[in-house]
Amino acid sequence: MLNETLSSLSYFGIFLTGAVYVLAVWLQKKTRLSILNPLLVSCVAIMILLLVTGIDYSVYQYGKLNADGSHDGTGAVFFQNLLTPTTVCLAIPLYEKLSYLKKYPLAIFGGILSGTAACLTSILGLSVAFNLTHEQYVTLLPKSITTAIGMGVSEELGGLVSVTIASIIVTGIFGNVTAGWILRLFRINHPVAMGLACGTAAHAMGTSRARDFGSIQEAMSGLSIAVCGLLTVVLASVFAMIQW
Repeated sequence: MLNETLSSLSYFGIFLTGAVYVLAVWLQKKTRLSILNPLLVSCVAIMILLLVTGIDYSVYQYGKLNADGSHDGTGAVFFQNLLTPTTVCLAIPLYEKLSYLKKYPLAIFGGILSGTAACLTSILGLSVAFNLTHEQYVTLLPKSITTAIGMGVSEELGGLVSVTIASIIVTGIFGNVTAGWILRLFRINHPVAMGLACGTAAHAMGTSRARDFGSIQEAMSGLSIAVCGLLTVVLASVFAMIQW
């Protein structure tokens, strides 16, 4: 009954996502626990809600059901469509801190390159160790880049796009939650290095965490997203040729 009612309503998915996210942000601010990341809490809460109520995922994701069986596109997919323009907007803080790019060009691009190579190499090693299929292996290669780029890379390499998206989300949340601890553990305190680490390892979610550290960290993390994405597109194609 509930699913039938919501199937005739527009914007349900947008409203539910927005409301749950606002509550998740409030919860983290109230508790000050990094593990209660708003994205993580929102994902878990919405999954539980859909399972308990029996609401059809397509209704939540794509909106009102039309007479011909299609959806009107007023669901949560609206937020997914904002991924690419939001990623482009990260160029703004980079432009404001362009002097740092001019000051440390070799260190910045060398750091992003080494981080990207380390990510792809570790995926290769673990895929061999756990005897993953080649399809599963290429699915995981784009896990540390933004979803907008990772989806295309996975599809081009013959991976499972839905699993790639899930791995990107998990990587981002893990990086967002643990960034502060890892940076303190390895005594990384230079703002440029902190930003590069967050952006290269955890894409946009890492950048949102880098913003908490400072404007320089945010700018360098935003740069890392773009450069790491381009490098992954090139290097992933090379790594995808490896067979075992």
